[in-house]
Amino acid sequence: MAFIPLKPIPMKDRVSMIFLQYGQIDVIDGAFVLIDKTGVRTHIPVGSVACIMLEPGTRVSHAAAKLAATVGTLLVWVGEAGVRLYASGQPGGARSDKLLYQAKLALEDDLRLKVVRKMFELRFGEEAPSRRSVDQLRGIEGSRVRATYAMLAKQYGVKWNGRRYDPKDWAKGDKVNQCISAATACLYGITEAAILAAGYAPAIGFVHTGKPLSFVYDMADIIKFETVVPKAFEIASTNPSQPDKAVRIACRDIFRRSNTLARLIPLIEEVLAAGEIEPPPPPEDAQPIAIPEPKSLGEAGHRSG
Repeated sequence: MAFIPLKPIPMKDRVSMIFLQYGQIDVIDGAFVLIDKTGVRTHIPVGSVACIMLEPGTRVSHAAAKLAATVGTLLVWVGEAGVRLYASGQPGGARSDKLLYQAKLALEDDLRLKVVRKMFELRFGEEAPSRRSVDQLRGIEGSRVRATYAMLAKQYGVKWNGRRYDPKDWAKGDKVNQCISAATACLYGITEAAILAAGYAPAIGFVHTGKPLSFVYDMADIIKFETVVPKAFEIASTNPSQPDKAVRIACRDIFRRSNTLARLIPLIEEVLAAGEIEPPPPPEDAQPIAIPEPKSLGEAGHRSG
């Protein structure tokens, strides 16, 4: 019988994310499962999920990590309530042509400014003010963001003392900041999965820089105030006993209802296209591929196997 390679489900058709905790994640009889301390197995449909958030108390076998990579599902090791990222298992691996394209846009000042202006336009629904530097646009953006937070707090009757949180101690923040942190963590997870699937690098940002997820923050910021942040304020206004759980469920529903995953990859391409350049060709003296790779059945950034 001929071997038929797996054909990964496109990112736009996947469930956004699931959170797993307190169990061994393994592959048994070909199925991706979570085994709890009593031996109960829970089947996880790994190939139909964009990213799996692994909370404290989880252990992952080699077989499980391999299967997740094969089907292009991002594994993200996170802390309490999913708001601290420790590590991620890259499911595909960025393509060199797209990496070089992204890097060229980020390194040349005039190209970077074009990309940042496009991000501003998409985020605020209007063209960025002319003759402004990246730093000046960042200042305008910060002012508008603070005003938006204050407006949402007033709308939902939530006491607001500013965006204050300790990334090392999630519980220190007040209820509304806990809700915002949980909501943005969910958005960052699926945004990173989309960036990797598209073949780009999460670390090469344009507004943000110097962080492993700089580009993730850039892209998530474009849509967070129309998706997860208002919901975070709404949930905070109800004073939930488990804000992280309430926010996760709400974010999952928002992502499904607004089809966020289907929007993200085209949005990434639209932002980068604002630089108005073509991906650079490989150097003429570069060593060609000795053994051609099979045509990938997955997204642009997905490994064939």
